[in-house]
Amino acid sequence: MWKNKRNVRIQYTTLEPSSPSIEQRNTNRLDDLVTYQSLDSEKIQTVRGVDTCSSTGTERGEWDWRGKGLLKIASSHWEVLGFGEEEGTGNKWVVTEFAKTLFTPAGVDVYSKDRSGLQEQTVQAIKEALARIEDEDVRILAEQLFEVKIDDARKD
Repeated sequence: MWKNKRNVRIQYTTLEPSSPSIEQRNTNRLDDLVTYQSLDSEKIQTVRGVDTCSSTGTERGEWDWRGKGLLKIASSHWEVLGFGEEEGTGNKWVVTEFAKTLFTPAGVDVYSKDRSGLQEQTVQAIKEALARIEDEDVRILAEQLFEVKIDDARKD
């Protein structure tokens, strides 16, 4: 979904529970804001949604995303496959797998806290770890990983 995009930035902000009931008090919710540009435009596009911790995956980092606004009809399930800190740089990273939506195919993403990205050896180690995962769909998606373009001026 990101092959024809650049300067992708994903920001999560903690939200209060939607209801004060006992069940909802323990439900983690995140405001999900994605900004990006197409390869040939300066216009910044946004996708907004809310992530709710999945009731089946509270220990494994599973989330259910629902779009906001016109994207309210779209939803997806995603989970954290792994995370860490790059040796030598301290750059934090996370790997997620997400289910297809009405508008996007399923995929695997590797995020980096530092917009300059991860060192090649870190990316290679992540790819090798993904190749050993039992889930064949994840292994296939991981083989298709590519680097999203980031303009030097936007590396902040």
